[in-house]
Amino acid sequence: MKLISNLFIPILVLIVILYAAKKKVNVYDSFVEGAKEGLPMALNMFPPLLAMIFGINIFTSSGLIDDVFGFLKPLFYMIHVPLEILPVAVMRPLSGSFGLALLNDMYELYGPDSFLSILSSVIQGSSDTTLYIITLYFGTIGIKKIKYALWAGLLADLATVILSIIIVPLFF
Repeated sequence: MKLISNLFIPILVLIVILYAAKKKVNVYDSFVEGAKEGLPMALNMFPPLLAMIFGINIFTSSGLIDDVFGFLKPLFYMIHVPLEILPVAVMRPLSGSFGLALLNDMYELYGPDSFLSILSSVIQGSSDTTLYIITLYFGTIGIKKIKYALWAGLLADLATVILSIIIVPLFF
């Protein structure tokens, strides 16, 4: 299996080159043209990406997350939802990498087979990085009216958290 995964990309590139040769397309010139078109796109992506990273760092470094979770603790205790999953549920829409780091912490603290780790894994796997997508992709192509996309994405993320909290206990 490792051999197949190691050879997959080179074989795919070879197939593209052979197909291009059959169609009499200059592969090198096409690649250079594509790179020329991609460079401005990469430069357009940089400011929204930098702004998002900066905002996430401010949000996480401020300690606001701990204050909000402390405020919500009685509510979550009352409805029998483990408070430990909140960091994963809240940070996943902001940053996939930070969500994975929190999930890794859950594995280290509670073990990968614990209920909390499984619940956090389901939340991580079923939700999306909504704010990242909107910031990066919408910002790159210049879409300014993001209200409905933002609400739809965050509502979908909330639905995945709620459904995970309902469904995971049925199976684990």
